[in-house]
Amino acid sequence: MSTTSLGAVGVPAAIAPAAGTPAAGTTSHAADAGTLWRPSAPCTPRICIDATGPARAVPLAALRIVAVLFLLVVGCAAMPLGGRIPAGPVRRWCRWVVRAAGVRVRIAGPAAPEGGLLLVANHVSWLDIPLLAAVRPARMLAKSEIRGWPVAGRLTARSGALFIDRDRIRALPETVARIADALRAGQAVTVFPEGSTWCGRAQGSFRRAAFQAALDAGVPVQPVRLHYGRAGGASGTAAAFVGDDSLLASVWRVVRARELVAEAEVMEPIVPGGRVDRRSLTEAAEASVLPRERLVRVPRQQRAVPVTGTDQPVSPAPSREPLTA
Repeated sequence: MSTTSLGAVGVPAAIAPAAGTPAAGTTSHAADAGTLWRPSAPCTPRICIDATGPARAVPLAALRIVAVLFLLVVGCAAMPLGGRIPAGPVRRWCRWVVRAAGVRVRIAGPAAPEGGLLLVANHVSWLDIPLLAAVRPARMLAKSEIRGWPVAGRLTARSGALFIDRDRIRALPETVARIADALRAGQAVTVFPEGSTWCGRAQGSFRRAAFQAALDAGVPVQPVRLHYGRAGGASGTAAAFVGDDSLLASVWRVVRARELVAEAEVMEPIVPGGRVDRRSLTEAAEASVLPRERLVRVPRQQRAVPVTGTDQPVSPAPSREPLTA
């Protein structure tokens, strides 16, 4: 069961691996496998996860899990203090959570703006959540199913997360309004606009609904590009949490892997008024986060193919769209 965030109606898309960059077990990815309002990436552990490489001994990996759980318990205990905890200690705690799992953290780019802010990023792993909070502590937009997750579900709920019921598409305008209210109150809200986790070798397109909240509240959008790999710069998918992968299996794979590196590249914020509608705002954020040179929009029933040096991105024709787009 992969992590999934805001699922809104949009144009199905996939980003194929670049030419000469084979994916684990396959050379191409299918398009978005979900419905229009419940996006679901075609990535699966069997096809996408590359678990090769140096591994930690089982006892050390078990100690890593204990360390992560300890930090989560500390976080739960500190929840009643709420906003009285300065942002600095929260950022450090989030880095410690990722580091306790045995993953090195690298954050590059300018500091995220203060005040109301829509923080958007590509979605790869459960590690995305603490990694983004290390950039800027924020309320997270999450699927309602996360409430039932052990430990993480309780921590997410007590952190002030905004939950969305993906089975009730008519509730989407209300969710957008709640995001806008939080932004107007000077809070930061984290959204994963792809709506589902992807392995990192392939990526989905950004859904547009949450960007309407930033327009309504008149706040900046902060794009962040997340990447997971090995020490030395090699890409890898061991940290990905996709398809029918269980949370426990994903956590165990991460703590067993050695030399994992999590990178968060903070891009230039998109200031209020810079974009007049959510389509152009979404496209600007997507272009900042995702490798546009590899974007291939494909019908849902077709498969994405590797992009050659002569292929060009294909953009949909402009159109007016409802709020759920």
